[in-house]
Amino acid sequence: MSSSLTVRRIAADQGAMLRDLRTASLREAPYAFDETLEEALSEQAETFDAVAARHAASEISTSFILYTEGHPAGLIGAYFDDTPERKAFVCALWVAPAVRHLHGGELLVNTASAWLAEHGAQEIHAWLADANRSAMRFYEALGFGPSGEHQPIARAPQEWQTLLVRHVKLGRVAPQ
Repeated sequence: MSSSLTVRRIAADQGAMLRDLRTASLREAPYAFDETLEEALSEQAETFDAVAARHAASEISTSFILYTEGHPAGLIGAYFDDTPERKAFVCALWVAPAVRHLHGGELLVNTASAWLAEHGAQEIHAWLADANRSAMRFYEALGFGPSGEHQPIARAPQEWQTLLVRHVKLGRVAPQ
């Protein structure tokens, strides 16, 4: 892995960067996310500012930004849902195509998973569109496997998504 890659938790003042990364991800891979580019572009800057501020301080949801040579090049979300089981999820992973060969996606998933494990997660989950075979292979290579749960995608009910899971052992993320 290149030493030029770093991952840092989002800072409270990075709303504009969050918006830039989110819209870049939706331009490049619109099929891979729950929202559309039009929805993201219609959001007020204050919305992204509020998300960045919340994610910088929250114990239940956050975002991590990938940097290459100091420039933002990727993003991932991590959160606990509000069910009694308190399931932990990674979501909205995106890495700029020009740096994907540097394994930034792996670094983002592992950093977000470690944060979730530090906050008590026993399993890390990820919903993936069934049609997104490259993402499915990527997550499987990181030790995620099918949980047995499938459901329609909210923005495209004719398409389906699968819930993947990776187990955590002794505070560390473990391959299946």
